[in-house]
Amino acid sequence: MKQFFRKFVFGISGSLLFLGCGATKMVTTPVENIDTSPLKISELTDAEKKNWGHLDLVADTIPGMSVDKAYGEIIGTKKGQKVIVAVLDSGMDLKHEDLDDVLWTNKKERPGDGKDNDNNGYVDDVHGYNFTGDSYHEQLEAARILRLNLGDAALRAKAKVYLDKETQKYLGYKNNVDQNYELGKNADAAIAKHLGKKNYTKKEVAAIKTEDQSLLQSKSIVTQMFQIADSMPEVLKIFEDNKKQISERLDYHLNVDFDGRKLVGDDPYDINDIGYGNGNPQNAHEDESHATHVAGIIAAERNNGKGVNGVANNVAIMSIRSTPRGDEYDKDVALGIRYAVDNGARIINASFGKSFSPRAEWVYDAIKYAASKDVLIVHAAGNDGANIDLPTEPNFPNDAIGTGPEIADNVLTVGALTSKYGSEIVASFSNYGKINVDVFAPGDDIYSTMPNNKYDYQGGTSMAAPAVAGVAALILSQYPNLTASQVKKIIMQSGLPLKTKVLLGGDYAKKSTLDQVSTSGKIVNAYNALLLAQNVSSGKTQL
Repeated sequence: MKQFFRKFVFGISGSLLFLGCGATKMVTTPVENIDTSPLKISELTDAEKKNWGHLDLVADTIPGMSVDKAYGEIIGTKKGQKVIVAVLDSGMDLKHEDLDDVLWTNKKERPGDGKDNDNNGYVDDVHGYNFTGDSYHEQLEAARILRLNLGDAALRAKAKVYLDKETQKYLGYKNNVDQNYELGKNADAAIAKHLGKKNYTKKEVAAIKTEDQSLLQSKSIVTQMFQIADSMPEVLKIFEDNKKQISERLDYHLNVDFDGRKLVGDDPYDINDIGYGNGNPQNAHEDESHATHVAGIIAAERNNGKGVNGVANNVAIMSIRSTPRGDEYDKDVALGIRYAVDNGARIINASFGKSFSPRAEWVYDAIKYAASKDVLIVHAAGNDGANIDLPTEPNFPNDAIGTGPEIADNVLTVGALTSKYGSEIVASFSNYGKINVDVFAPGDDIYSTMPNNKYDYQGGTSMAAPAVAGVAALILSQYPNLTASQVKKIIMQSGLPLKTKVLLGGDYAKKSTLDQVSTSGKIVNAYNALLLAQNVSSGKTQL
């Protein structure tokens, strides 16, 4: 759930809050030169903005993953073996023009006949499965703990403190956004009346000369609003989106009395109560866009003249709807992982997270099961700008209890980068942790697929994880003899190490080097990963 929120605007200052994985030759960027790479001075072009995660640090002075270079110099037209990547997420637009030809299809299942033709336990699961049924809005797990009296007294007390804090925070946000929305609307109306036009420019506002104090105040407000977006309709739309998201947070996610699961009909805290859900993981609403965006990052059809290019060129996307508009249930995550494994996925992308996990053992068992079947899980680190090594800042699911040893060697946890190489390279929203975050990858303002054949930018560690899942798919496609553990190590070891200090949580008072806030201390590089994978696959290099 933490991955869903994007940008909130508070105050007319235009500030944004984000809510919402033998030595080989490393050719692209020698280790000794990384920290002296030139900073990009000019603004990104439109083409660079839409593709920055695929660009190369040396050639473009943009900290992408060198995907384009990998295709140009290593992959070429080689397809390799097809790799099934499961997207464990919200509902996905299976009809999207850039995804419809890269979907996994269960050829043993006859669509729409209401039968489990392949006897895998799931009816009509042609392109995946929907574990959330007809539900959409859901509570946070903390609210469910209080509503259902889950766990012991200590867990319930912790959940209450968390819920009270979040509620007060969002009530404050609501008051702020409501007030500034009205200020913006009224100021916009006044300026439009004065200029005699609804659509006006920043330059036209700056040119207004008047002794009217009310009009001067409106001019001042609109001038500040233009820091948020390039036009007042855009600004007001952002505020309206903020108002909607805040209302959802208060009415559903933080509401102890709400029960979204009753639409599904199972007991979500009984792992043996199975057979629920349905075989249709299609998104239920246009604004249920998360999985569609994630899938495009991994595998949008390459070079088809439409939209975007996914990282991987020979992937079948398996859609598993397990994440509602609220916190996911441990049961759905555990069963979703097992479904993906049992139906042939080699990689599972998990772009979600939550602060409480009362049935975490079910998920741990599923992770171990995936490891036993050689399946890699790529997980988003979370968007709280926090150190998730701390016991006060957990992010579930994870592959370790606290800072203890990993329960399996098949989970890769990914933090997010911005396109700005230098001290601000780590996205302000990205979680971090020397023990619990493995690598960093592009995740801020990523352009990808959206429902109804649309495309747009979204940001979060949710976007960084599928970028890495795409790199993992490239590796396994070209070198299918590699194990999940080897792919994880290859991605971590082949990244570019950045030794200069970076800001954490967007806070200038908090700076550190990547090797202190992630296990590898590196940013993912597809080109280097493929070079190392080739050597490991052929036996020239031991990990």
